[in-house]
Amino acid sequence: MIKTRLAPSPTGDPHIGTVFQALLDYIVAKKFNGQFLVRIEDTDRKREVAGAEAAIFSALDWFGLSPDTNQIFRQSERLKIYQEQAQKLIQLGHAYYCFCSSERLTQVREEQTKLGQPPMYDRYCRGLDSVAAAKRSQSEPHVIRLKVPRNQTIVVNDLLRGEVKFDSNIIDDQVLLKSDGWPTYHLAATVDDHLMAITHVIRGEEWLSSAPKHLLIYQFFNWQPPLFIHTPILRNPDRSKLSKRHGHASVNWYIKEGYLKEAVINFLATRVWNHPEGKEVFSLDELIKHFEFKDLHLTGPIADINKLNWLNSQWLRLLPEAEVLKRLKPFQPKNLADDKLKQIWPLLAERIVKLSELDDLTSYFVTQLKIEAAAVLKESGMPAEKTAEYLLQVSKVVSSITEWSVVNLETKLHELQAKLDLKPRPAFMTIRLAVTGRSATPPLFDVLYILGKEEVIKRLAYAQKILENK
Repeated sequence: MIKTRLAPSPTGDPHIGTVFQALLDYIVAKKFNGQFLVRIEDTDRKREVAGAEAAIFSALDWFGLSPDTNQIFRQSERLKIYQEQAQKLIQLGHAYYCFCSSERLTQVREEQTKLGQPPMYDRYCRGLDSVAAAKRSQSEPHVIRLKVPRNQTIVVNDLLRGEVKFDSNIIDDQVLLKSDGWPTYHLAATVDDHLMAITHVIRGEEWLSSAPKHLLIYQFFNWQPPLFIHTPILRNPDRSKLSKRHGHASVNWYIKEGYLKEAVINFLATRVWNHPEGKEVFSLDELIKHFEFKDLHLTGPIADINKLNWLNSQWLRLLPEAEVLKRLKPFQPKNLADDKLKQIWPLLAERIVKLSELDDLTSYFVTQLKIEAAAVLKESGMPAEKTAEYLLQVSKVVSSITEWSVVNLETKLHELQAKLDLKPRPAFMTIRLAVTGRSATPPLFDVLYILGKEEVIKRLAYAQKILENK
């Protein structure tokens, strides 16, 4: 059975790059009727943040990328396994004890840097007598290092990149087990992937340089290595790495901004995958159905928020109205009643981009906004007194409408415009600004209808007063 895994570290708010990797793991598992697992890599105790693990699973659930088992794999609970495997590598002759102090290691790296050499361990302890070293390890601080063979070409077969060759002479004798008995990523991840029977290791391209070390561990244990897929990492438009310093790197940012999970999944997929039919808007199920590794591309994916905004607006129109109203609930202003929102929504559907815009787009429906006399007069093209007189006539026309409807509002106000020989823009933009305080709204007559006769008359009177005092 095909098995994939996401292996995040609980070091803070979930990163959108974690969701990006989870998506690829998830679709590969589902495409081939496999299993998607999550492993918490919590061996970096200094960077661990309380609550981060729960936040990771919450984010996955929100995006619909939950693992296929409720079992949680935590590396912190498997220390004995890693320690035993490190000892086994020593017994096999593929690892060794290192007793070098941090001061000596720093000095070695500084000297290498001065000589223009890549900083790496100088293998000082590699030649120690194994029996004597084992005895010293009982009483002296030490680490366990991988014994990388010399003068070899290590070939990593990557499903996207083909054969990637590495010179073993420039591969560091990696620390596998630290002096406190905790494993490094390289040992723990490799051991866990084997014991969890992971068949496809899908991870960011920053781990490609570590792949030969992991491949060596597989070979030393005589284990079958998984298929490696090193994907490009998300980048900003300037091609810099998308880091947590940028607001839009955090999953919480996308949720708080009011992006739909369908849109974000769609967006992330289009960063590295082309739909075979050229479609830009597609669901997770459709992605799984059409996914093929050959359609993935390696060009650095750009987190173009403008593209995401467009996709989000498309998904807001695709989802059933009842579902959209449900998603809007966390963003709904307290003074905006459910029935009023339902009435307003058809006017907003073509305008709203993110759910977080709801408050701004609906504020004038529930509150009399401040009227800028200068803006009203600029649109009317008339003096303040004349503009106030015009709004009074509008108010009289509105008052005369017995059957309140969009059609009657439009008919009667157009008749007034023609009677006063006004051009459409000054006639209707003046009303819009007077009633809503906004120059851009949904169709004016629809807005007036939803506000209701009494509210429209009240707001026109308020605007008249502002202009009369100008």
